[in-house]
Amino acid sequence: MLHQIDPKTLTENVFSLIGDRWTLITAGTREACNTMTAAWGGLGVLWKKPVATIFVRPQRHTYSFVEGSEYFTLTFFGEGEQREALALCGTRSGRDMDKFAASGLTVAEARCGAPYAAEGKLVLVCRKLYRQELSRDCFVDQSLVDIHYPEKDFHTMYVGEIVEAYGRD
Repeated sequence: MLHQIDPKTLTENVFSLIGDRWTLITAGTREACNTMTAAWGGLGVLWKKPVATIFVRPQRHTYSFVEGSEYFTLTFFGEGEQREALALCGTRSGRDMDKFAASGLTVAEARCGAPYAAEGKLVLVCRKLYRQELSRDCFVDQSLVDIHYPEKDFHTMYVGEIVEAYGRD
């Protein structure tokens, strides 16, 4: 069972959480939401607040849910857990299927109403503070554009204040 925790008590390695174990970004409502797998992002402190930074390409179905919602959630699983579900949610579009149903995950709802995957080990509920579209002109290292954006389909960056956190022992 998930229980509320203080995000300042996290002891997980954030590089491993995001880069190796991946996360589900979910937005919308319990009744109408979408989720996607992400292996890019960050956790830290900005504007004296605990924050999460996510990146979503505009052509992703999840983009419209993040854009239209005050909150988004990040769901992390234990090491090696839910890899098939994460793979499905990272390769299939929510336009074509209900990813929660197809992956066997269950939608749960945070106190603020934001949806997340109930099977997670750690859930961060974030209230959007800032958004900005990445731009070719802002890359100091232009080689990153060629490597990660050959189609010039730049991500939109969102910074969200972590307003609720849930953990499982």
